[in-house]
Amino acid sequence: MNISSITDSIGSIGTKQNNQVNQKENDLNFQDMLKNAITEVNDAQVQGYDAMEGIATGKVKNLQEAVQKIEEADLSLKLGLEVKNKAINAYKEIMKMQV
Repeated sequence: MNISSITDSIGSIGTKQNNQVNQKENDLNFQDMLKNAITEVNDAQVQGYDAMEGIATGKVKNLQEAVQKIEEADLSLKLGLEVKNKAINAYKEIMKMQV
């Protein structure tokens, strides 16, 4: 009894499924990823400003959550700036390369 043909066919099924999953993950291009990240940073900033306004007006019932939202907004902005700086530095390095 030769089972190698059976295992080959089973292996090809798994490969096809993995390729389909990888294709779905690759459908999100760099532009969309960047746009989503900027939107998330913006949303965090809006929540942070709302929390600051709530603290200033006294409408906040849980001060700890408000401060946490402000810190999350600050950290997300700092992370976004660092990613931007790294991307610009990488672009500059690529432009320095001789072809």
